[in-house]
Amino acid sequence: MRKKVMSLLFTFILLFSTFISGATGIYASESGLNPGDAHDVEMLQQPLDDLDPFIENAISDQVMPGAVVLVARDGQIVKHDAYGYAARYTDGNFTEMENPIEMQENTIFDTASISKLFTATAIMTLWDEGLFELDDPVALYIPEFASNGKEEVTIKQLLTHTSGFRASTTVPVHEIEGDREDRLDFVLNETLEVPPGTRYLYSDVDFITLGVLIERLSGQRQDEYVAENITEPLQMSDTMYSPPASLKNRIAATEYQANVNRGLVWGSVHDEKAWALDGVAGHAGVFSSAEDLAVFGQMMLNEGSYQGEQILSEEAFDLITTNWNGAFPGQDQGLGWELNQSWYMDDLAEQNTIGHTGYTGTSIVVSPNKKSITILLTNRVHPTRNTVSTNPTRRMVSGKTASAIDAWSAESMASLVNRLVDRGEITDFSTTRSLLTHLRTVSHFESLDQAHKVRKHLEGLQLLVDFHNENNSISDNAYETLTTDIEYLTGKWQ
Repeated sequence: MRKKVMSLLFTFILLFSTFISGATGIYASESGLNPGDAHDVEMLQQPLDDLDPFIENAISDQVMPGAVVLVARDGQIVKHDAYGYAARYTDGNFTEMENPIEMQENTIFDTASISKLFTATAIMTLWDEGLFELDDPVALYIPEFASNGKEEVTIKQLLTHTSGFRASTTVPVHEIEGDREDRLDFVLNETLEVPPGTRYLYSDVDFITLGVLIERLSGQRQDEYVAENITEPLQMSDTMYSPPASLKNRIAATEYQANVNRGLVWGSVHDEKAWALDGVAGHAGVFSSAEDLAVFGQMMLNEGSYQGEQILSEEAFDLITTNWNGAFPGQDQGLGWELNQSWYMDDLAEQNTIGHTGYTGTSIVVSPNKKSITILLTNRVHPTRNTVSTNPTRRMVSGKTASAIDAWSAESMASLVNRLVDRGEITDFSTTRSLLTHLRTVSHFESLDQAHKVRKHLEGLQLLVDFHNENNSISDNAYETLTTDIEYLTGKWQ
């Protein structure tokens, strides 16, 4: 009898351990990031592979010296690749280094304006503590800010770029005499370009001011507060302001700045305003790697938490991802995070897709609907900022991520058609119905695993898309997107 009981007890313990282990695995996959395979998260590998020659050609064309791309979905990192060089030139004339440094997957980049996302997150952790309300006047906490008619500017207006400040300061910050405090005083004394709340004006001044607000409310310098409340809890060990000299060879070089006698900027912040503020400012100054930024992005996908660390409350997360700029069409803006910006999000852009770009050639796109994170880090200002736009590369990385998801099946392509309808790129009801009907037929044969018939009906779908394009019932972008994804889905069934 005792032997039977022990046997049953052992079985129970084994089952319970298996359950706990399985639950832990599920929790890790849902809340953390792990290396994975595209197929396991219902993504096609081919679109991701097609990014490689595009980025290599951009490097050959001197769009940027190097890049790192990271794509993740559903907690799995499905692409993480490095290209080109982290440091290649000694001056602004493209003089080659004797020993250039190749880009690595763990290269640390000056993220430029992606830093604003850390500022916004830090602000909202203070909101979670009940230290202010979003519609409070900034001057309530920074009395000297009220100068020059700024008494009514609110914290929310700073976070949404509707305060009325111009893009930068009236005089370059690095030309202001004195120390960091003197230069911050100058910024706080700046005048408005337009009355608050009347226009969307993207402004570094907004976020330098928010950096001061963090320091006034917390009693800590911004870099200390961000480390204690964001990067250390998330174990983002490659993310920091003012990196130590010991990390220089892991950091991507940026610009040769002869105009301010800095020489080759490498290991210190590229932005002159942040540099003049000792590398710690609300608008720029954060250095990070692709994998660290992916953790930050996953925290947002998890609505404020990551592997048991609650960085933001659910309410704070909802406020951050709300579009507060409905009065300014096309300038959809949460708190710090931008929303639905197709110019770099491409087909990942939806009303709840969040992201940001950085002047040094960086971008992050987080899509809740697709459970995906797309990161492009480049050092496009190395050795000079006078290069062609990085935006086509940003769009390509986002677009191929979208294709890898949308072209997985006829069902996912049907979701794409519905999004194109929502965007106004397919306006005719009969066109929509014909495309969706054809995709249902393809889906039927996919379920039967009949590859020949899947390919045959995809050929018919392409003819249908061609017909609608010739009759101007779909936009040019919709035509290109559908054609590309039909080709990828056909390739899956070869």
